Amino acid sequence: MSGIAKAIATVGGAGYSPIAPGTCGTAATVPLAWALSTTPWWGFIIVTAAITLVGIWAAGEADRAWGTHDSGRIVVDETAGYLVTVALVDRGSWVVLAVGFVVFRALDIIKPPPIRWVDEQVPGGAGVVLDDVAAGVLGCGVMVAFDAGGVIEALARMV
Repeated sequence: MSGIAKAIATVGGAGYSPIAPGTCGTAATVPLAWALSTTPWWGFIIVTAAITLVGIWAAGEADRAWGTHDSGRIVVDETAGYLVTVALVDRGSWVVLAVGFVVFRALDIIKPPPIRWVDEQVPGGAGVVLDDVAAGVLGCGVMVAFDAGGVIEALARMV
């Protein structure tokens, strides 16, 4: 089972990147978000919730197998967090997906409250994944605000 957990936790190996594995894990998720762009929001939320739950299991199992806590190789948390970030915006737009990528990575790296609290206080696989989901919830708010405020449309016109 640990082999399956490691494959899921590393998002098929993206987490083994020697440089910026979290960024690689997020980048590996962008095509999935785009592929699900025609899925209704509620279906996308179901897929995201399933990935989150399986990710919590896989992160916990992988950490146990490696004898680590929140190994940098685990990037399924980035998958869950990025999907939450782009859940309520037009995932069929590459500009939206790129802005969502930057917003999510910034929040995941900076870890403003309450993200840092989740990261420091929630144990096991849940702690590994749920801080990124918290970053995704904040990121989703930013993305919806950017969309409503015309920021994404303005960026799309610039490129």
